[in-house]
Amino acid sequence: MNYEPTQSSVATSARETSVPYRPVTIGSAEPVVRKEGDAWYMRSIQSIGAHPKRLTDRLVSGAEAHPDRWLVARRGDDGECVGISYAQMLARARSIGQALLDRGLSAERPVVILSGNDLEHMQVALGAMWAGIPYAPISPAYSLVSSDYGKLRHAIELLKPGLVFATDGAAFGAAMNAVVPNEVEVVTADGCGERRSTALSELLNTIPATVDAAHAAIEPDAIAKFLFTSGSTRLPKAVPTTHRMLCSNQQMLLETFPEFAVEPPVLVDWLPWNHTFGGSHNVGIALYNGGTLYIDDGKPVGKKFDETLRNLREIAPTIYFNVPKGWEELASALETDAQLRETFFSRVKVYFFAGAGLSQAAWDRLERVTEKYCGERIRIMAGLGMTETSPSCLFTTGTIMRAGYVGLPAPGCEVKLVPVAGKLEARFRGPHVMAGYWRMNDAAAADSFDEEGYYCSGDAVRFVDPRKPELGLMFDGRIAEDFKLSSGTFVSVGPMRARVISEGAPYVQDVVVTGLNRDDVGALVFPRLDDCRRLASLPAIASAQEIVEAPAVRAFFADLLVRLNRESTGGATTIARLRLLDVAPSLDLGEITDKGSINQRAVLTHRAELVEAMHDARRNDPLVIYATTRGN
Repeated sequence: MNYEPTQSSVATSARETSVPYRPVTIGSAEPVVRKEGDAWYMRSIQSIGAHPKRLTDRLVSGAEAHPDRWLVARRGDDGECVGISYAQMLARARSIGQALLDRGLSAERPVVILSGNDLEHMQVALGAMWAGIPYAPISPAYSLVSSDYGKLRHAIELLKPGLVFATDGAAFGAAMNAVVPNEVEVVTADGCGERRSTALSELLNTIPATVDAAHAAIEPDAIAKFLFTSGSTRLPKAVPTTHRMLCSNQQMLLETFPEFAVEPPVLVDWLPWNHTFGGSHNVGIALYNGGTLYIDDGKPVGKKFDETLRNLREIAPTIYFNVPKGWEELASALETDAQLRETFFSRVKVYFFAGAGLSQAAWDRLERVTEKYCGERIRIMAGLGMTETSPSCLFTTGTIMRAGYVGLPAPGCEVKLVPVAGKLEARFRGPHVMAGYWRMNDAAAADSFDEEGYYCSGDAVRFVDPRKPELGLMFDGRIAEDFKLSSGTFVSVGPMRARVISEGAPYVQDVVVTGLNRDDVGALVFPRLDDCRRLASLPAIASAQEIVEAPAVRAFFADLLVRLNRESTGGATTIARLRLLDVAPSLDLGEITDKGSINQRAVLTHRAELVEAMHDARRNDPLVIYATTRGN
């Protein structure tokens, strides 16, 4: 349907405004809802349409229909964009695929890619996929940021690759020497590095002989790639992602966004390909719909976002994806940069965020700057998905438009809501859902699915309006994060975190809620140090400790506690104390993933002494701020 907000949709939006939306075609949102016993079942009234057997079939159709259109492009060293067309990519995938076949690679000896988003990565990935050989993109941080290579070693030992690729052999040399067995072939862009390696050109010069027959024999349930979970609990798990999973999910996306068939999507995107959002969702959108993906070498971290702004001043996306921090940075830049506004607003039709929740304050700011300088509203959309579901399950196709809303089932996705620990756990079934984790014992795998075959996500949701379940669902945190106070009262962590981040914008990066078996609730706050430094009028060289101890910063957070607790309804919703952290979350300790998600359990485990001190009334921690007059 062509989306035009009705009176009911305006009434359920977070902001009242008469500014019209830029027209965009959005799929049907009508769900079928039923209840059986304590469980709710939801699905879209729209069934999923036909989709190809293999994702690489879209590479063939693209090369036939628009051979010269860029599939992927990236800014070169000279500042100009360098692209690979659909026809060029098909030819390169066939050559690389043949070279991989000649090496006897398979699901038991897959390809591992260590380096991040670049043209070489895409060629190797599609070459492996063309040959029917799974590949596994591994977080570059496991090689370049980690000091012990623990997660990288785990991935290599689990997959047992037959070939490892890294574009820059020198940068990844130490990691490869530490964890890649000597008998495993290493391929780099130029054949150089700390260990003997093969140049990518050798693979590209291979003449296709049997690879096309191998491609034609690939069945839908063949593994296209392995994606690792973020490791938010224990070590990352490998998800075998099949062609059926990828193709069905892309068809769900197309039916949710029929606009992709009207105008081929153009993406400017930094999201890492080792994560399902960037590597399956966004790369897939471009390939599946004949679009173009411009690789953005920026990211919403410090000065690296300047590169994103540089790209967006020159390249106009039709749909723009980012994590909440990226949207916050972009909204700020749009307020002051006329050239950025002219390009960015020229043809974008949808804003989409994932990876974390966008605070209502950031949402409202984005809408205000769009209305002011664009003259229209751009629909802000989100959803709910995960690596195990390749990734999308829910989309905000309903009439509700506000922070926290995760929407309604995508066509083809069956949703089951089951009471667990006082909440509703979201469970999913469909052609886009994995069959199980790679090389995980049967007992552990069985825990991932219920008796009806639904994947148990661990995500909690609630109805926007229990009287009108057809309106859709709100995110309600992770079930495993919730805990009880000593009084036996449950603390709902997800909504509390979201409230602190929203009310504390722009000075709060993330929050870890404390209080398990204690008398009251506390909060460990990772502040946005640059914003807090500016708040305190401190110089750029100020240390993290100086920033969090600054009177202006403490005053802000003391006031934040007052504001948060005005709406509390009891001990479980009152934050009694707040502790500002001057040590960033650690990747090696699993406190944070490379996409910026905080692991609550890991932070609580590794900072247990700090938590104990915060809750001990006898200790005098200067970085603790109390909800009473004490400490303020």
